[in-house]
Amino acid sequence: QVLIDVPCSELAKELAQSESKVQVLQDTLQQVLDRREEERQSKQLLELYLEALKTEDSVLSKVADPQAAPRQEMDVVDTGTSSTGTPATTALSDQILAALRERPAPELCLDSQDLELVLKADRAGLASALGWDKQKAGALQAACEQELSKRLQQVQTLRSLRSTSKGKKTLP
Repeated sequence: QVLIDVPCSELAKELAQSESKVQVLQDTLQQVLDRREEERQSKQLLELYLEALKTEDSVLSKVADPQAAPRQEMDVVDTGTSSTGTPATTALSDQILAALRERPAPELCLDSQDLELVLKADRAGLASALGWDKQKAGALQAACEQELSKRLQQVQTLRSLRSTSKGKKTLP
């Protein structure tokens, strides 16, 4: 980088070469630096991709084998009535309720299945179970919905990357 930054005329005098040869040298050095930077960025991107694949595999294995992550005993929260008029209940564990009460951003510490349970819960029933007002419970459900949507988008992106990379040659 230092050789590239030196004015061409000064470097030519120092090396006892013509300015055109020094300019070619500086251009070549710049190309080498650019290539190294591209390689560094490519390596970093590949590491992120591989890490994302590992994460996706662990998420998919949890979804495929629900027994792998044993749940605590579930409590049934009465959530009122559904749109058909029949009683609707959603199972929310003590662990989920505790996380919802105690965490500043509980949607970030719940797994996707728990987020779905919170979304399915009736707002009034959820508010009652947590000892909150309906507005706060609604805000919580909106945050859970946004987080779940973000996670689903990430999985979709990873699947897209995986399908794209399947057709490519694997690197040594």
